[in-house]
Order: sequence, then C-alpha cells, then structure tokens
Amino acid sequence: MTQHTTALFEPARLPGLDLPNRLVMAPLTRNRAEADGTPTALMATYYAQRASAGLIIAEAATPNAVGQTYPNITAIHAPAHVAGWRRVTDAVRDAGGRMFLQLQHGGRVGHPATSGLTPVAPSPVPLPETIFTPVGHRPAVVPREMTAEDIGATVADFARAARNAVDAGFEGVEVHSANGHLLHQFLARNTNLRTDRYGGPVAARIRFAAEVTEAVAAEIGAARVGLRVSPGNTVNGIEEGETEEIYPALVERLGGLGLAYLHLGYADPDTPVFRKVRAAWPGVIVANPVLKEISTDAVHRASEALLAAGADLIALGRPFLANPDLVTRLRLGAPLNEMRDRYFMYVGGATGYTDYPALDTQPSRESSDSIVALDGDRVA
Repeated sequence: MTQHTTALFEPARLPGLDLPNRLVMAPLTRNRAEADGTPTALMATYYAQRASAGLIIAEAATPNAVGQTYPNITAIHAPAHVAGWRRVTDAVRDAGGRMFLQLQHGGRVGHPATSGLTPVAPSPVPLPETIFTPVGHRPAVVPREMTAEDIGATVADFARAARNAVDAGFEGVEVHSANGHLLHQFLARNTNLRTDRYGGPVAARIRFAAEVTEAVAAEIGAARVGLRVSPGNTVNGIEEGETEEIYPALVERLGGLGLAYLHLGYADPDTPVFRKVRAAWPGVIVANPVLKEISTDAVHRASEALLAAGADLIALGRPFLANPDLVTRLRLGAPLNEMRDRYFMYVGGATGYTDYPALDTQPSRESSDSIVALDGDRVA
C-alpha cells in the first residue's frame, strides 16, 4: 500500500465548524427509512460507521408531504422525523463526526401512490419516464402547477424543515437545487414554462431557488446553510438552457449571504461553468467529481484535479457507500471494497448497507484493488 499525504487529509473549516479533513460524504438516498419518513436505528449505525468523513451530508429529507419522491425516503417535517434523526446525529457525534442534512422537494418527481398527493411543480410538465412507487413502476402523472400561494408556503416549509434539522442535532442543512428536483425544475427552461415572476428569463427562473435559500439562511443562520447545484445535469428529464448564465446569476444573488458552502455536483474542473462559478463564489466550494471507476487511484486523481482548480472540499458518494473507513483507505492507498449489486442500493435491510467491512475486519485474501465501473449511473 502507498500512503498518500495529499491536501485531502488536511484540516479544513466551514464558517463556525472545524473539519478534520477535506473529504465529505455526499448525500446518498438509500430508502431505509420507515414508510412515514422516520429514520431508523439501522440508519444510525450506517452513518456512525462513516463518521471519519470530514463532514457527512445526510441523504435527502423532504420538507413537506407533497415533496416525497420515492418509498421509504426520509423526511423532516414532523416530530417523529426530528426524534428519528436525533438518534442518527447522536450516534455520529458519539463516533466523532459532524453532519448536515440535505433538504429536498421532489416536485414532479413524485407520485400519488407514494405520497397520497398529486405532485406539484413550476409547470404541468410530467416526468418523461416511469417512477418507482410502493406498487412498482408507474407512469408519471401530470403535476399541478404551483400557485403563488404554493410557492410561498413551500419556501416556509423549507425554513421550518431547517429549524427541525437543527433541533434534530444537525450542524446545518444543504438546500438541494440539483438533479431534476423541484428547485432545479424552476431553473430549467423545459420544466419552467411560467410567465409570472418565477419564469421566463434567467433572473426570474433563479428566484425560487434563491428565495428558498435566503429563507433557510434567515431561519437558522447562513453559516449553517449549504446549497447544492449540478450545472448542466440532465437527470430526471431536465434541459436547463443557458447553463452558463444560470449559475453565475444564482451565485451573484446568494454570494453575499455568507453561506457555509456551495456544493457542485458532477464537477468538472475543465468546464467554463466550473471556472465561472469558482471565480464568482466568495466562499467554500464542495466539489463532487464524476468517477468512471471506483479505486483509490481514481479517487485521488479526480480529487487532486478539483483541488488544483480551486475546490476546497471533495464530496464522494459511492466510495463512501462501500467503504465505511474510506478516509483511512485513501490515506493508506489501501484497496477499496467492491460495491454490491445495485439491487441492494434501495431495497432496505442491512445487506449492502451496514455490512461492508473495514480494513481491520476484512480478511487479507479478499483484498484487491477493486474497480467498479459506473457506466454513467450517478446517485444524488
């Protein structure tokens, strides 16, 4: 094994929060919550196993009932959710870790068979694919176009969810404006056909994402708030249009708030939008690289390229999924566990979730520099 001494393992700082290293566990939906969105004891074990990350950003939690995307995802809008998440944050803190919670509203990525409600969205444009529900894959439904009153209520729901997250023991929250969910739907021209103050030109299309972020920052303090974006990402049928104008405009509006960080999903340091955003954003950039394979060398190469381009922290998803001791493995140059079949990503239970071995429990005969081709499949 080759020991690595890159900047990944240096201490870092967010406003008001010291981090022991620059490695962030990216939010990964795993569908292990109760049906009502309450986190489980198994989730507390899962996150505590990964507490050596500089920061854990916990999986997406919905700020209201209509924002639910898939079965058994987490929520943060009821007392039971707060109590469930408190068990998780206590376990992580006892293991020496720190956590933010991602707040995500699915918008048109939802179904009445899951939430009992008709999804809402900026415009009545359905998801162009089927969606998984408790009764299997079903055709997407046409979402209800949000009224001005709906928009105001949703902004308030995000702020209330952020307060609930702090009450649940999180150090802060990440507002999810990426991956084709509600805030991203407002940014994109093919899902936002509005003609009011929330649609049309870029300055209007960024308004909802900005208002949500500003309301959350006003509720719990800007230093406790991160924002995730994924410029140019087409997941969930998104066609942004004007990508190189949208994100500099959003950064310009929010840059003076003093947010904890800006999280760039699927970050490519060679793209113009990455360079524009890095130049314009006055604070911490968390960058989530695109990995065509998972190995210690691949992670180091991608991370070092992003750090050299101006990223401050590196967020990793699937490497943390299969390696609870990822920080140690990367520091030592040790082999990575091979990720289990995708079937175990979302089916519930401990298999493929909490049963990945750490180095001190893995028999040496199983050690190999496993490489997992991702084939372009990415998890939020």
